[in-house]
Amino acid sequence: MTVKTEDAAAGRSGARASGRGPGQTGTVEHLSRADRVARGKDARAVASLESNAEFSPGPGRDPVGLLLGQAASRVPELVPVRHGRMLVSPFTFYRGAALPMAADLAGTPASGLRVQLCGDAHLSNFGAFASPERNLVFDVNDFDETLPGPFEWDVKRLAASLAVAGRASGFPAKDRRKIALAAAERYRTAMREFAEQPFMDVWYAHLDIEPVIAEFRSQVKAKRFKVAEKLLAKAHTSDSTKALDKLTTVVDGQRRIISTPPMIVPVEEIFAGMQADALYKLLHTVLGKYRRSLQSDRRHLLEQFAMVQVARKVVGVGSVGTRAWVLLMDALDGVEPLFLQAKEAQPSVLAEYAGRSQYSNQGERVVAGQHLMQAQSDIFLGWTRVANPEDGLERDFYVRQLKDWKFSVPIEMMLPQGMALYARLCGWTLARAHARSGDRIALAAYLGGSAKFDQAIADFAETYADQNELDYAALQAAVKDGRAEATTEI
Repeated sequence: MTVKTEDAAAGRSGARASGRGPGQTGTVEHLSRADRVARGKDARAVASLESNAEFSPGPGRDPVGLLLGQAASRVPELVPVRHGRMLVSPFTFYRGAALPMAADLAGTPASGLRVQLCGDAHLSNFGAFASPERNLVFDVNDFDETLPGPFEWDVKRLAASLAVAGRASGFPAKDRRKIALAAAERYRTAMREFAEQPFMDVWYAHLDIEPVIAEFRSQVKAKRFKVAEKLLAKAHTSDSTKALDKLTTVVDGQRRIISTPPMIVPVEEIFAGMQADALYKLLHTVLGKYRRSLQSDRRHLLEQFAMVQVARKVVGVGSVGTRAWVLLMDALDGVEPLFLQAKEAQPSVLAEYAGRSQYSNQGERVVAGQHLMQAQSDIFLGWTRVANPEDGLERDFYVRQLKDWKFSVPIEMMLPQGMALYARLCGWTLARAHARSGDRIALAAYLGGSAKFDQAIADFAETYADQNELDYAALQAAVKDGRAEATTEI
């Protein structure tokens, strides 16, 4: 028997066209378990498990053109920095090339089973950070591109990133395949496990990083394990106090952000034509708008801090050129800092292919997607809209703490066995995120109990890694012939 809310049937196609998905439509479809299983199995007629291996470049494909098109909305002097970071290696290129891959994925078979996508689920966008309970948890940690869409897109972006990273580390093809298989297999089996659990259990599921260490200890060489332990210990000190020592100095008795252009530049230097008091009056208004996006207890906590100074910061690889601001806050005692980061949120690279977001504020889109996918999110996660002092254009931002025990595994240190373990962690984590937002029972039925899906994803990963190398070479050529500009950072 099928039970639906009154407007679910009418709203389903419209929700898909607008990019809305689970947790965003306001219309919930209630099906029996049998119907959900049937839906998943029926999806194989739309996209067989084996078809997940398919990829071929579309006609007129121009990845460099897509990347250059993104420059129009970015800070002009930072665009060459972005290209320079992408040209460090095929892997850094892959990290910055979410838009070309979104265009490619739109041409691949899709089952029609939609979830809240990360949108940029490469292996470096997973990591550990502090939960509100002050535990170190492992999760997806980048949501700039989050949007509802076909679940396969996230899985394929993750698997291909493992293949690209494995090539960068010189792993043989046999090892790279095992790594991609590990990610896909753990995604599939985890989804089948979640399908058997009560939804509330799925919602509360999370991965504490400390218990995972024992598994790594038994499968990683002792020397490398000690290095990993040191990095993990360092993560516990990566907070606002550490950032204070690194990013600021004391000038005439006042704490000030150190200017290191173009990486970090105080707003007073960027907007030199404005009176400082007028500039900070505007910034306080912006901060007030952001504060209203927080739940009441966290709003109260934030109110205990006063803004000291703001600076522009260059972040990431693909994000370089979007506007990111560091806000130095203090509890007015000089010894209790809080660093917030406000990062510009532009429309998702998936929007043209999966449908636009239902949120008019792109910062709210990021925050809503993060809350839906992450087990535990930063307590200061919120959004705002800012009118640029130079051109008057309004831009959307999301805000979170700059550093709070953040820890990313150094990919270049991994051996094949360690990367396979890491791939399994990422596969489980992505499955849990998708199980929260999508129909986990239909997904589990589609994926099935065999390794067909795993094998197809591993095939896709290597095929796309080949394409990524061609695209990397295309950007190199574009810089050489003057079509694109790149800056080497010193």
